[in-house]
Amino acid sequence: MSLKHGAVHGTWPGLEWRRWQELGFSLGVVALLAWLLNGMGLFEAGRLMRGVSNLARFAQEMFPPDLRIVPTIAGALLETLQMAFAGTLLGFLLSFPLGVLGSRTLFPAGVVVVVRFMVAALRTVPSLLWAVLMVILVGLGPLAGTLALAFYTVGYLAKLYAELFEAIDPEILEAMRGVGAKRRHLIRFVLWPESANAILSQLLFMLEYNVRASTLLGLVGAGGIGFYMQAYLGTMAYARLSTVLLAVLLLVIGMDALSAWIRRRYLLRP
Repeated sequence: MSLKHGAVHGTWPGLEWRRWQELGFSLGVVALLAWLLNGMGLFEAGRLMRGVSNLARFAQEMFPPDLRIVPTIAGALLETLQMAFAGTLLGFLLSFPLGVLGSRTLFPAGVVVVVRFMVAALRTVPSLLWAVLMVILVGLGPLAGTLALAFYTVGYLAKLYAELFEAIDPEILEAMRGVGAKRRHLIRFVLWPESANAILSQLLFMLEYNVRASTLLGLVGAGGIGFYMQAYLGTMAYARLSTVLLAVLLLVIGMDALSAWIRRRYLLRP
């Protein structure tokens, strides 16, 4: 009787919890709008009008692009692509063994904790800050940018690979251990075949990210197209800046298309 009465009046625990969730979400949206309105002044009409006017002038000065600089920036664009490829490959060669060492299914807790702490420390530093540190270490140029991308790639991929290896069915590992397989056999005949698709997919994603990130490393002297972006922005040569941005856009679109083709061509389909 009491259950029927509660159902009629909508007092089921699940229903009440859903109402509390809806109330919390509504209060969060109201708080966000209030902060944007009062704390940041997002909806101030005067500020918005000035911003639109400045943006219109900026766009007017950017177009048409100055295509005469294409031969000048072509070498820097190629250097950017080389940095992305080299940094990604170097980072992958370091992140795969670290991912194995960070897997709890293969190594004791002491090793896993040390490796994961080191990987987390690498991942904490943004790629642009890594570029600054590498410029201090090895000087200006593409080597600094390549090393910066490699360090960031290690921090990102090593974490993903460690979690990927831990997700492998432990019964398979136990069965292999039962027939005398060593760690190297487990890595060669279990971890790699079971995770090959995900390993390649994450590697391609990291390459796409590094292509985008490498365009900015030149802002701190780490080589690539970013040097010209900074130069044209600093001298207010916006028509030339738009040419650089269009070239970067074409490079990113090309890398996305290449990545999609590799996925279709080489990733195994279930």
